[in-house]
Amino acid sequence: MMTTANLLVELFVEELPPKALRKLGDAFATVLFEQLQAQGLTQAGSKLMSFASPRRLAAHVTEVRERAEDKAVSHKLMPVGVGLDAEGRATPALLKKLQALGADAAAVPRLRRAMDGKAEALFLDAAASGVTLVQGLQKALTEAIVKLPIPKVMTYQLADGWSDVKFVRPAHGLVALHGERIVPVQALGLSAGNTTHGHRFEAAVDPVVLRHADEYAQRLAQDGAVIASFEARRAEIVRLLAAAAARVGGGARAIEDDALLDEVTALVERPNVLICRFDTEFLEVPQECLILTMKANQKYFPLLDAAGKLTDCFLVVSNISPVDASAVIGGNERVVRPRLADAKFFFDQDRRRSLSARVPGLARVVYHNKLGSQGRRTQRVRAIAAGIGRQWGGDILANKAEQAATLAKADLLTDMVGEFPELQGTMGRYYALNDGLGAEVADAIEDHYRPRFAGDELPRNEVGVVVALADKLETLTGLFGIGNLPTGDKDPFALRRHALGVIRMLVEKDLPLRLADLLDLALAVLREDLAAQAKGGDAAASQAGESLKALEPSKVAEALSDFIYDRLAGLLREQGFSSKEVDAVVSLRPQRLGEVPQRLAAVREFALLPEAPALAAANKRISNILKKALDVDAHVSELLLREPAERALHAATGPIAARAGAQFDAGDYAASLQTLAALRGPVDDFFDGVMVNAEEMDLRLNRLGLLATLHAAMNRVADLSKLAS
Repeated sequence: MMTTANLLVELFVEELPPKALRKLGDAFATVLFEQLQAQGLTQAGSKLMSFASPRRLAAHVTEVRERAEDKAVSHKLMPVGVGLDAEGRATPALLKKLQALGADAAAVPRLRRAMDGKAEALFLDAAASGVTLVQGLQKALTEAIVKLPIPKVMTYQLADGWSDVKFVRPAHGLVALHGERIVPVQALGLSAGNTTHGHRFEAAVDPVVLRHADEYAQRLAQDGAVIASFEARRAEIVRLLAAAAARVGGGARAIEDDALLDEVTALVERPNVLICRFDTEFLEVPQECLILTMKANQKYFPLLDAAGKLTDCFLVVSNISPVDASAVIGGNERVVRPRLADAKFFFDQDRRRSLSARVPGLARVVYHNKLGSQGRRTQRVRAIAAGIGRQWGGDILANKAEQAATLAKADLLTDMVGEFPELQGTMGRYYALNDGLGAEVADAIEDHYRPRFAGDELPRNEVGVVVALADKLETLTGLFGIGNLPTGDKDPFALRRHALGVIRMLVEKDLPLRLADLLDLALAVLREDLAAQAKGGDAAASQAGESLKALEPSKVAEALSDFIYDRLAGLLREQGFSSKEVDAVVSLRPQRLGEVPQRLAAVREFALLPEAPALAAANKRISNILKKALDVDAHVSELLLREPAERALHAATGPIAARAGAQFDAGDYAASLQTLAALRGPVDDFFDGVMVNAEEMDLRLNRLGLLATLHAAMNRVADLSKLAS
């Protein structure tokens, strides 16, 4: 029985990049485990646990062997005719090959003959010795270090003063314990031992001596004042934040931010949460500004009240736990005050100028050298918004959308957004309200960036939806128009996200807008604006002229339409619809994207009918016949209907298609498809008893016309042929 024990490996380093710590810890442990596994040093039941703190990466693996089991290997040597002479004796070439494998002439009688392709070859069957833990761990550790997703490598000198090492941060210690035994491996100029270090200031013992691999977390917590596990430390911070908020009372709760929580977890070794306060005068500033400055600059957790409104308290996750924390609390309160004072100053200064007064300044802000300034872009968005608003809700909606679109980018020129770009749109709303604009326009200014990411909320009112659509369509048509398309995983202008935003608004708001009309509108505005820009005599005008010459609206519309429908298909598959269901609906390119969910539901319901498989198969057959026949007129002459089956199909198609068509026009797609199910019998009889490609041309064309009529009637909701297996 092979001896096993649990294995611990730790790299002790200087403070690691906090935003990368979780990924570094997971990668180090995972690669180490996979390498041990690949070398046969783990068992089927071996388990991995990763550790990551600001100054360490570690992995604990259960049931690790001292030596991997031997493996049977078969070495292909050479063809029999080359390895053996006519009398069956080994040739010099064979002996040389055996020598290279550590064997000699004594192995010749044991060689196995087997066919290798068309020729018989010689094989040497042997047992390969399993690697020792020292060998295997050395390889695994080297691989784990090499494959770390290091954001930026440092170069530093070793203690000898001569050798250089490249790593994410200088490493100062290496632990490798197999049970109680030190595994003598090396890495980054370090030799493995059984000692590490705890908290910089609060460790009870230094160094911390580890007597067994299994006592790592407990010994570090007890002697080193360190919670080594990233997940355990994170959970402790969550618990401490909740407890501190409860002490504040009034239903207070710490703001939820997973990225901030991960970063703070990566900054402390043993967390201690403290309650701090700031002057209530700062609460006059929009809470988004205060929250952002506390989170981004200081890594604090602002406290919200039960209604979600910012309080004058915030929580600090400290890395030290003094008996008297007043100095730490006072220090953090002093540090945050100038940050909040800056935010208040920016807010007060910005309100002295209206948004409308800032709009001309957008002409001096570069958007894209081939498309002009933010000012030109604002004009395009305004024109598109007015057009969409007029299509959807008439002049009143168009006028409000035009006003919101004109002001939507003006907050880019404010001091607050200059300091905190994440607040663009948000500050525009506050400044619009300060300027006396209505809530409808102010909300639209904030919402026109939505949805900003998957799962984000959509704009809250019609004006916001119109401006958001216009903004995204302007971006898509402009960048597609100059050939800046996404490639592979590169999408610097987030065009996939913009396309998904357009899709979500059209679908989830069930807007009565046709996609082709929207693209034509946006491209017409782009073409007109580039023509206007090209009339100048400067370099910008020359660039606009080049963009205008290269612009081919029909090709751009086609490429952009393909792009949007591809995104739609992917989104629907993510929502749980099958590829067949999605292809059946999306392949028809429905112009009203708001109809797509109802069509998909109808297709799913239709697929459950007993007639569905036969009709789908027949539809596929009809599609293939019509493709081969090319241009077919969907016209039927009753005088040319000779066979009983074709007369019966024609007689059934008329009333059934009419009823299904009326249901389709009423938006009852499920009923429309269910009505078409009655055609199964006549369709089956037709293909059983009628030769479509009759020798007489007039009969053939008439039968093709009957199939074209049937095909058109059956495929209004979805292309049913896509459902065929």
